[in-house]
Amino acid sequence: MAKKEALRELQSRLAERLQAARTEARTANWLAVESAGHGFLLPLSDAGEIFPFAGYVPVPHTASWFVGVANLRGGLHGVVDLAGFLGFKNTSASVAPTDNVRDQARLVAFNPMLEVNCALLVERLSGLRGKEQLQPEPEETRGKPSFVGGLYRDGQGRKWQELSLGALAADEAFLKIVG
Repeated sequence: MAKKEALRELQSRLAERLQAARTEARTANWLAVESAGHGFLLPLSDAGEIFPFAGYVPVPHTASWFVGVANLRGGLHGVVDLAGFLGFKNTSASVAPTDNVRDQARLVAFNPMLEVNCALLVERLSGLRGKEQLQPEPEETRGKPSFVGGLYRDGQGRKWQELSLGALAADEAFLKIVG
């Protein structure tokens, strides 16, 4: 029970910090999330509300990474397993996770301005990041999808890949959910 309260408190603090970051002219540009052992940076301007991973309805005949649909604050949203879409893991394991993983999993909705009712399933939130906290890394640009941005390394040596949700929402492979 204490773990659930701590997670709710963390989510509440992150939501408050996200709102503050949107209204202040600071350099905290990204929401850091983790999936399948990889770190991703989602631009705050593209990210919407964050929800716990609770109920969803599977949709038959869709891609394996398309988990299903969920009712998020009265709106029907498609749920996409981020790591599954990027090819880092088999999605079937993330749809029925252990209780510990499920408690930390979150749905990060796309900003309503992107006009896509979609949420990304991520394994955990890792807070906010700004450019002052990260060092750019050299990377391979050949064959990189348009939604993949820069690669960065933090002070602990962890790599973080930037993903543009706006470009992802327009990506043909992302929009093709039929399996």
